[in-house]
Amino acid sequence: MLAWRCKPPAALFPLSIGTFVEHFPFIKPKAFPLYRIKSKSLTTAAAIRTHNSSCFDSFSCRQKQQIRLYVDTLLQWNQKMNLTAVTDVDEVMERHIKDSLAMLPPIQDSYISRSNSSIDSIKLVDVGTGAGLPGLVFAIACPAWKVTLLESMNKRCDFLEHAVSVTGLSNVEVVRGRAENLGQSVTFREKFDVAVARAVAEMRILAEYCLPLVRVGGLFIAAKGHDPQEVRNAERSLKLMGASVLQLCSVESHSPYGQRTAIICSKDHPTPRKYPRDPGTPAKLPL
Repeated sequence: MLAWRCKPPAALFPLSIGTFVEHFPFIKPKAFPLYRIKSKSLTTAAAIRTHNSSCFDSFSCRQKQQIRLYVDTLLQWNQKMNLTAVTDVDEVMERHIKDSLAMLPPIQDSYISRSNSSIDSIKLVDVGTGAGLPGLVFAIACPAWKVTLLESMNKRCDFLEHAVSVTGLSNVEVVRGRAENLGQSVTFREKFDVAVARAVAEMRILAEYCLPLVRVGGLFIAAKGHDPQEVRNAERSLKLMGASVLQLCSVESHSPYGQRTAIICSKDHPTPRKYPRDPGTPAKLPL
């Protein structure tokens, strides 16, 4: 079971949610004859057919199918390229799908409390999305959202475009490029309501990657581990980008993978034009 606890710097406000996803029947791949799933994955797939799927009732049949297809495709492509260290269906569901979906309630609550706009049609960018986590999962769970998956590696973009095609998602755009370049582009700079990043870099670096893409009044959310110390170190970087920490939200998992923290930041002022700096500079010389 998952539960979020969100707190601003000076207070703690409990926020409870139910478990978003339980394992559901794994479908046999049809569209990818070039890839084979290892026997270990097939054994796991057979085992989870008996799992209860009652907590998945909020998803439509189409959304359930899209999740199945995405997980299926991820495991197949992972045989040929490095998309995730997780190769077991159960672990993919626990560590990737559930963790991604557990970020939605604090994003939604924070956005609603900060903006007069409807959350039903927000523009979200997932910076350094990798295998599409959490952005592609968000796009399935919230089909009215317009999701941009930003990734600099060509092979991963190939996978993402294929996964979008296989799942039939019409609300996703895959963009090949570096955050430093897109943050200086008039097409992307301060055009998004929300930017998210999961397992990309430390907060000082993420702030410079993500916040130039977020409009004033929008949100930046970084998914981190339990009680990330780096938040305190990132205060100066956040301020330089025109942002501040709004609240910390913790998801407690009773799985072996422990607690997660979502650092939610608000974009209070426009980011100065000199940020982001040249590609590679934010990582080499964090603010």
